[in-house]
Amino acid sequence: MAASASFWLAGCAGVRTIDSDVQSYSTLQQVPSPPTYRLQLLPSQIALGPQFDTVVQQAQASLAGVGLRRDDRQGSVIAQIDVQARYIPDSWLMPGSPYNPYGGWGMGPGWGWGWGWRGGMMWRDTGPSLHYRAVQLTLRDVQTQQVVYETSARYEDVWVDDQVIYRILFDSALNGFPKPPQGPRRVSTTVGAPSAEQPAPAPAAPAASSAPATSSSKTP
Repeated sequence: MAASASFWLAGCAGVRTIDSDVQSYSTLQQVPSPPTYRLQLLPSQIALGPQFDTVVQQAQASLAGVGLRRDDRQGSVIAQIDVQARYIPDSWLMPGSPYNPYGGWGMGPGWGWGWGWRGGMMWRDTGPSLHYRAVQLTLRDVQTQQVVYETSARYEDVWVDDQVIYRILFDSALNGFPKPPQGPRRVSTTVGAPSAEQPAPAPAAPAASSAPATSSSKTP
């Protein structure tokens, strides 16, 4: 168990590649003119307050990376965003868990003097939780209200840092803007570990060659 913990800590400290599963659909032929958007939040998102503000900041930074500036009064498109977060714990105590193929507690008949019950619990080394994060971005033409850009990105792995992951996911979702490959593809972003004295920098847009994070996309 100590060796396993050392392995995971070492993995978190080095260079890491984040693979995002992206789906994009666009009717845009060029960047909207003027290159501005009006951010439209749902009442439930506004109710989250500062908790959702961080997500908004990450989305705005990624939109700025593809040349779009927020202007809630004169935006040429309406932007809507959404995020999802969940995790799958190493629930080896739960009956039927896919992480516990040998079972956990159980009941069944026993031979002997009548019927009875039996139970047992198996101990084993446990691994880290599996984290799932996803973002969605929709752009609507302010005049026609028609969707002109729809994209999403999702990430599932044992490592997670929401401040880094959400920015990478928004960057990945906007990869190729305004004319991305249509349909599903995978976008990979490589990030390096900062020194202990300095905070982690926000990753830049995947297409920027001078960014601290680089990425590539490939269609399956």
